[in-house]
Amino acid sequence: MSEPAAVIHDLGYRRYEGARLSTTASLVVLGVHSLRGAFGLGRTARAKIVPWSLFGIMVLPAAAIMAFTIQFQERMVPFSQYTVVLQTVAAIFLAAQAPYLVAPDLRYRILPLYLSRPLTVPGYVAAKVAALTAAMFLLFAAPITLLFLGEALADLPGRPQVGEYLGALAGALVFAVVLASIGLALASVTPRRGLGVATVIGFYLFTAGASGVASGLLREIGERTAAEWVSMANPFFLVDAVQVTLFGADPVGSGYPAGPWAALITIAVVAVAWAALVLRYRKVVSS
Repeated sequence: MSEPAAVIHDLGYRRYEGARLSTTASLVVLGVHSLRGAFGLGRTARAKIVPWSLFGIMVLPAAAIMAFTIQFQERMVPFSQYTVVLQTVAAIFLAAQAPYLVAPDLRYRILPLYLSRPLTVPGYVAAKVAALTAAMFLLFAAPITLLFLGEALADLPGRPQVGEYLGALAGALVFAVVLASIGLALASVTPRRGLGVATVIGFYLFTAGASGVASGLLREIGERTAAEWVSMANPFFLVDAVQVTLFGADPVGSGYPAGPWAALITIAVVAVAWAALVLRYRKVVSS
């Protein structure tokens, strides 16, 4: 008895004949998806609690200051100082959301799917950093805008401080880029979100605590210049020094080293963080 001949069944599959989007479009989609996820959009209600609670905590004092300014015709906090004053809230937001953007892709080993085509490792890193940068910028820009609106509605003596407001927004963007780069570089070390959160918040507590104690001791013994340098070990004071240098903002502390050093250090920190991210993901893909 002869074997039955093979039969090819037409299951109705057809090749995709629509428009194929560019690599840039893929990066935009990945960035927008990551940005939405940073605020819990498209996720469960539980995932929205932390980011929106922290956003509310960040904005609430600004709303109270806005009401005070309108009521008593008096300015309380310079725009550029608000982020530094509430740096703990910003650090918690960073620690909570940075691991979300990188840990699942590492833990479930789906990064090779992203990079199969047409994305590259630098493009993937750029999309993730851009998404977290946008999230951090919104966190900073919203209260700064409320402070500006409060002064505009209060009709304080003189013209509205538009230049200072724009400078504060530029400073907020620098804050966002630096913090997002550092946070993602730290969070990418481990595929576990809990460890990523601990790593980011531990880094902040160490740099803030160590720089604060060391700079305080140096000022006590009269080493003011050394204290100014040491204070910039805290990323928030480092970016504050950039605001003072580039945008003429008032420093939160007693001052920082003169010259372009803060800006150069900031550029170096971001470059090192990006390089660490690229090397980390290339290692993951090749393993």
